[in-house]
Amino acid sequence: MISREFIERVYPELPFGGFSRVDGTIPLLSRAHALAEGAKVVLEIGCGRGKARDDSSNYRRKLHDFRAPGRTVIGIDVDPVAATNPLIDEYRRIGSDFKWPVEDASIDFAFSDYVLEHVGNPEAYFAELRRVLKPGGYFLARTPSKFSYIAVAARLIPNSLHARVLGKAQLDRKEEDVFPTVYRANSKRQLNRLIRGASLVGTVYSVECEPWYMTFSRIAFRVMSVVHRVLPGFLHSTLIVLARKPA
Repeated sequence: MISREFIERVYPELPFGGFSRVDGTIPLLSRAHALAEGAKVVLEIGCGRGKARDDSSNYRRKLHDFRAPGRTVIGIDVDPVAATNPLIDEYRRIGSDFKWPVEDASIDFAFSDYVLEHVGNPEAYFAELRRVLKPGGYFLARTPSKFSYIAVAARLIPNSLHARVLGKAQLDRKEEDVFPTVYRANSKRQLNRLIRGASLVGTVYSVECEPWYMTFSRIAFRVMSVVHRVLPGFLHSTLIVLARKPA
């Protein structure tokens, strides 16, 4: 595993605020806060244990927190460990029927970060999303593209080995944060179809950031930091999903 000192040689701006010039999380969360402005109820879908509290950047940790006066942040997840998430006001567990324990038309803003790749029935996911959003409510998600080298490698490796492999390949990745992937909603075409199928309006775009999956090797990390700058959009590792329920 390469050291932080080496990463800072590749991204020398990293010590100045704790993030690089190609950081993918800060633009995502900045947009999330813009969409959540004025929201009374925010829903985090697949909230998990709140791994953002382990973020090495204090600035990113603050952005991960959507709690605010006069606002309720609800977290839903199938995993009961999500009840320990310190960044939500209320935890509700998704049952075996996979229906979201959320009232109809009650959510101003819904957020989902690296969750869609684990969803076995994305049509049901988007149907539930439409049900819980208020008219005019927003949705923002980040998920891997199934055409990226990361997702291709993940599909070649059995899910039972993902935790072991990622523990060696990605800096600061904990085993409890690794879950089985199915990639049934992980292309622009699939996601745009799902948005339209749920009678939502929106768009999907791709982004690229640091090669965090290459922290097992200095050579791999340095080479891929260059490759990421020139990758065409259809090979970008990450998709950003934006949707709104018509008023």
